[in-house]
Amino acid sequence: KPLQVLMAPGREPLVESLNLQGLGVEQKEGGYIKVNDYSETNVDGVFALGDVIGEVELTPTAIAAGRRLADRLFGPEQYKDAKVSYDLVPTVVFSPPPIGTIGLSEDEAVAKYGEDNVKIYRSKFANLYYGPWQVEADDKPKTAMKLICAGEEEMVVGLHVIGMGADEMLQGFGIAMKMGATKADFDSTVAIHPTASEEFVTMFPWGLSKQESGAIQSPLNGAPIPEPGKAK
Repeated sequence: KPLQVLMAPGREPLVESLNLQGLGVEQKEGGYIKVNDYSETNVDGVFALGDVIGEVELTPTAIAAGRRLADRLFGPEQYKDAKVSYDLVPTVVFSPPPIGTIGLSEDEAVAKYGEDNVKIYRSKFANLYYGPWQVEADDKPKTAMKLICAGEEEMVVGLHVIGMGADEMLQGFGIAMKMGATKADFDSTVAIHPTASEEFVTMFPWGLSKQESGAIQSPLNGAPIPEPGKAK
């Protein structure tokens, strides 16, 4: 039986005092401000970002959107097309234990790529922190992990974890997924032992995926590390 209930009713954007209707700014269902990929509203010179647009309602995404907008409006020519991406945003629920997630759920991946093109890897274990505890193994708090891979190359399109340290391990995997990491890329990475995160790079079955990398320079099979200006 569940011991805790996680309640997340959400919130509404506080925009009534802005008189958006008077300006002619379009809004979406729920009162969120409608913008394009560049944080532009339908009114020239009026921009919106953060929770009020109803995308990924997290502080870091608002900061990232603000930085990209400032770069585009006030930065040099190289930033003229700068915009934030709301895809593959690492997200953590700081519950006991913490929950971390990046990318698609299993159902979303199947709906997008088709069941035959999705492969799931799972692991469940007791964190080594609890090793010395003098309790039955079944009574020790568990960590659960899931990798969701898609396509012949088994690109990692979803990564999910619940358990001790989930919040701290997620950021690095977010970088890898943004760069198109595959299961083979994960398998090619030497584990840090003893940690929980090593389970993601040793997840069974290990080393059997197609040897195809999503990296600019493949890390597979002992390949040399990338060097500036020398990537393929």
